[in-house]
Amino acid sequence: MPTNFEPSGIITLTTDFGHKGPFVATMKGVMMTAFPQVRIIDLTHETDVHFPGEAGFWLMRSYGYFPRGTTHVAVVDPGVGTSREIITVVYHGHAFVAPDNGLLAPFAERDGAQVFQLDLSNPERLGIGAISSTFHGRDILAPVGAGLASGRLRPDAVGPPTDNVTPSWIEEPATSNGKVRGIVVAVDHFGNLITNITRQHVEGFARPVVEAGGRTFELGRTYGDVTPGEFLALINSFDVLELARAEQSAADGLGLSRGAPVVVVER
Repeated sequence: MPTNFEPSGIITLTTDFGHKGPFVATMKGVMMTAFPQVRIIDLTHETDVHFPGEAGFWLMRSYGYFPRGTTHVAVVDPGVGTSREIITVVYHGHAFVAPDNGLLAPFAERDGAQVFQLDLSNPERLGIGAISSTFHGRDILAPVGAGLASGRLRPDAVGPPTDNVTPSWIEEPATSNGKVRGIVVAVDHFGNLITNITRQHVEGFARPVVEAGGRTFELGRTYGDVTPGEFLALINSFDVLELARAEQSAADGLGLSRGAPVVVVER
């Protein structure tokens, strides 16, 4: 099954590892050993731990800023060492490698996506050496990502095609009775509450207002449209709805976090 992936030599790396300990660095070391010319970009290492949904959410909204041919390696892997699979997805000329735990479902479910299940019956063929039971990011995903980025491995050569992919942990917003119902997916460094409601959902309203945490918020354009300490809703730079508090944390001020319901209604 031929793919439309032509490697650029770039790898993005997304994890929930944080920066305490050698975990991110050793993954990069494996990639650089296998492919010395590799260019590695840290997308984020601060997604919520053990929550593949947030990593997939940000990866879906970020991959398009990288050149076609980029390889994206993502490791949020609460099932590491179990029977869960690892998959490679090719979509829009990019390759994505991650555990099959819902992280890559936003890509795998799109029209035109090709999905391949990693075949570990002959790990040496994939450039894989010894495999620990607790760090597949270093021992499996890093060498496979380097192989794809260098062109030594083709996506369709890592294993057989599959359409049996674990669904995303984040459901799409529901639209009914003149309302759009979504949830908070992430809380960013500033305490902004990032939702799964997109610009397209909001554009369906003539005069939208946002309801969350028992309060109603006007839809603004940017943080400086309100005075410090005031709340607002806006469509952010990734084209999704967020709840913010000018120069302060909306999450702290509202007592809301991941999973909180958010509703858009007509004024």
